[in-house]
Amino acid sequence: MPDRDYAAYQRAAPYFDLVRNALGVLVDGAHFFDVVTDETIYEVLYDVPGWPRVITGRADLMAAFRGYVSAVALRSADRLVVHRADDGAVLIMEYEVHGTILASGVQYDNRFCSIIRIENRKIVHWRDYMDSLAAWTALTAKRGA
Repeated sequence: MPDRDYAAYQRAAPYFDLVRNALGVLVDGAHFFDVVTDETIYEVLYDVPGWPRVITGRADLMAAFRGYVSAVALRSADRLVVHRADDGAVLIMEYEVHGTILASGVQYDNRFCSIIRIENRKIVHWRDYMDSLAAWTALTAKRGA
């Protein structure tokens, strides 16, 4: 994570690094938060307690991720598959994240598919799908279970 302003998000660094690398030269900015705007729509098509279904703008997205990193520490993000569509204006990413639920110490492994629309070298819309059962199982598991 290149910028000290993002040190509070270090627990999600594997995710941010994977996403930024997948976006490559299609966007401007060194960090994930540098490639979103105050108008970016970040939409999740699943229900996770404490995570909103629609987040609008960089500040609200950063606030949501502050909550995420207070609950989960990622150790890796991998298995990236990238599909480009609409002459590079749309990127479809499949990937996995692996980490630990901090409250319980339970291991967390999940799969995602994200559909990203890019305009003027920034993300304007992000639609996210994930394995909701994997998240629910990790979030509700008891330590040592």
